Amino acid sequence: ARALTAAAMIPRAAARAGARVAAAATSASSRGKASAAQALPSFVAATSPTATKAPLLINGEWVQSSSDKWIEVTDPATQQVVSLVPELTTAEFERAVAGAKAAFPAWRATPPSQRARIMLRLAESINDNMDELAAAVTREQGKTDADARGDVFRGLEVVEMMSGMPSLLMGELVENVSKGIDTYSIKQPLGVTAGICPFNFPAMIPLWMFPVALTSGNTMVLKPSEKDPAAAMMLADLALQAGLPKGVLQIVHGAHGCVNSLLEHPDIKSISFVGSTTAGKYIAAKGAAHGKRVQSNMGAKNHAVIMPDADVEQVANALAGAAFAAAGQRCMALSACVVVGDDARMDELSRAVAAKGAVLRLGAGCDEGTDVGPLISPEAKERAERLISEGESKGAHVLLDGRSPMVEGYPDGNFVGPTLLSGVTTDMECYKEEIFAPVLVVLRANDLDSAIELVNANPYANGVAIFTQSGAAARRFQHDIDGGMVGVNVPIPVPLPMFSFTGNKDSFQGENYFYGRSGVNFFTRTKTVTTAWKDDYMTKPSMAGVGTN
Repeated sequence: ARALTAAAMIPRAAARAGARVAAAATSASSRGKASAAQALPSFVAATSPTATKAPLLINGEWVQSSSDKWIEVTDPATQQVVSLVPELTTAEFERAVAGAKAAFPAWRATPPSQRARIMLRLAESINDNMDELAAAVTREQGKTDADARGDVFRGLEVVEMMSGMPSLLMGELVENVSKGIDTYSIKQPLGVTAGICPFNFPAMIPLWMFPVALTSGNTMVLKPSEKDPAAAMMLADLALQAGLPKGVLQIVHGAHGCVNSLLEHPDIKSISFVGSTTAGKYIAAKGAAHGKRVQSNMGAKNHAVIMPDADVEQVANALAGAAFAAAGQRCMALSACVVVGDDARMDELSRAVAAKGAVLRLGAGCDEGTDVGPLISPEAKERAERLISEGESKGAHVLLDGRSPMVEGYPDGNFVGPTLLSGVTTDMECYKEEIFAPVLVVLRANDLDSAIELVNANPYANGVAIFTQSGAAARRFQHDIDGGMVGVNVPIPVPLPMFSFTGNKDSFQGENYFYGRSGVNFFTRTKTVTTAWKDDYMTKPSMAGVGTN
């Protein structure tokens, strides 16, 4: 039984040095999970006048940074500072990378089945500590409890998938490509890899990265978002308790300077990134310029095309959840709806979705009954409200207005309520920009051809959905649409981890996608070996090449 609270990530620097894994396992076993929350200090000391300082994970030990630059982590519902994140020093960064490099040879030589067993234990620990992990996500990111648990669970699915890594690492063999000669391919790890995480999924995205990298035989230097690092730190702590050797996973903190250090360091072989398009393109270009593999998931403008035969009530329920849940802060949120039909049909559907959104309750994620939590920052709130106002000024109809809501008990929260703009056109900024808030824009198309043309003209291509009762229309849509992930009567078609997260166009840059077989390919290189074991091998000179006899 492995147990922790949100504080296990910010242990007192020396308190758990040495026999930390054994002590944690023994203590948790004797206490049982019910008392785990009482056994460790709280990560967020809400009543303390001094915010907790987030440590670094270097070579298996949680250590406090000596930095004189600290970033405030705030509760987005209250603006209360809950922790401080360091901009780590150059010396600390070098120690982290050097430690990952030193740990690589032994970890690479560890049998894949042993690496997979650590993932099995980690998956069990994540399940056991779901309450604490979800609470940390809610506290720092603002998600409702249901959204926070979904955040953790979707990452857990990747961990479970990586427990089957040995079969994913199998190569290929062709016997007798020439007389007495065989050729086979093997997958080998890259070395030290790096992950740069966003704020919107503080548990899921780290679990997209380090379980795949590590079970493939790599080590990783992981940078959680400086806005909400606790969940990633908790997951790293659980991985250590599950038996992960020291140095295989390092946790560093910082902002732009840390990112540039990861991109430039010659010992780091690959970069995994999820975040904005501007940052993602910069990371892809600079990482490639420094000879690194890059997988960069970026922005999105996900469309739903509503055919005339779609049921309005069913569609309204689907769109309200897909557009407004998680406060719209997810790269697969449905943010644009294209209604095929006349203005009356567009108005009918728009009002049906607006009615669903109007009854959703705003509040802090920790409060029971909250449907929509706050945005991550005051700047995110200001930007969303500015884009809503821009759409209104250009002629869009605001059927549901979430600007400047009054949320009882949280006068300083970064709240934007569910918002719906109808009659939007493709030249409006509210359509062209990814708003990243609970905002749905509704457009109209005359027919399916026009709808497909409209969607394909958008520079983003993460997810797209069609709602219809026609198999012919659905098949035509999925064949002709540019979206990387397509849903048929499914509003958010995020694939389970036996597949991969397949955005394209301005939503993705890089060589291979996240998780699934594509993710394993990203973290491995293929080596092809040709062998000759002939009875008469080298008894006489041969001027011929492989395949000539």
